[in-house]
Amino acid sequence: MSDDSDIVITEQSTLPPISHRRILWTMGLIAVVAGLAGFVFVSWQFGLGVILGGVLSFVNYYWLKVSLKRLFDNAIAHGVKPRFLALRYFARYVTLGAVLLIVFLTKTIPVVAVILGLSSFALAIVIEGLIRLFSSFFKSKEL
Repeated sequence: MSDDSDIVITEQSTLPPISHRRILWTMGLIAVVAGLAGFVFVSWQFGLGVILGGVLSFVNYYWLKVSLKRLFDNAIAHGVKPRFLALRYFARYVTLGAVLLIVFLTKTIPVVAVILGLSSFALAIVIEGLIRLFSSFFKSKEL
């Protein structure tokens, strides 16, 4: 064998780790700005719906975060396979669907506005991806 096989490449990534805090701030900012735009340009019900969707988006994020942490902590600490895993994830979606159904049936606020508010997380992820893309592009230009 040659001596080259002993060389270990330890090049670190030039990208910083994903910032969950920045994603959450971006998500909140998107929901608030979209809610204010809804208040100004459409109606107060529409703005309230976007804000409600943004709040539901935060609830969904933290619910998923807590349930995944609990799942992995139990698996590491006790070495047991999780039971009813699919049922717990399904319950989260059923709960969000029930809230949307109540909004739809009561017709107090537009369900489209609530769905737009729920999409604030997806838009925050896209913005985070663009930030990481452009920051890596400019860092590679500096080298």
